[in-house]
Amino acid sequence: MNWLHTLTIVFHVLIAAAIVGLVLLQRGKGADAGAGFGAGASGTVFGARGSASFLSRTTATLAVLFIVTSLTLAYLGGRAPSAPRSVIESVQVPDEPAPADTDAPPALPQDDAGAPLELPEEDSGTNPSN
Repeated sequence: MNWLHTLTIVFHVLIAAAIVGLVLLQRGKGADAGAGFGAGASGTVFGARGSASFLSRTTATLAVLFIVTSLTLAYLGGRAPSAPRSVIESVQVPDEPAPADTDAPPALPQDDAGAPLELPEEDSGTNPSN
């Protein structure tokens, strides 16, 4: 990951946390009904009408920034160099097979279980050199 991708992820997470915080600060529409029963002081921090417009505009701005960082992360993720997706793809196979060793002794024949078969011994009595 390069530094731009990391920076965008950090900025994206901070924006998401700010959106969550702003949404939790806002009054719901049902809070207006409670003002008629004596809870009229609930909106006095930002003024009588100021909290709705200030928090709504800030939330909308952060939502746009969140979408922009989402698109930026999608673009940066699509441009990543193509890395092997599995271990098998990362192994390099030689193009030509290795030449056979001609000095090696011939392989012994094997039975069905894979054990080497014994070769019949030559009769030493018929050797003309005796």
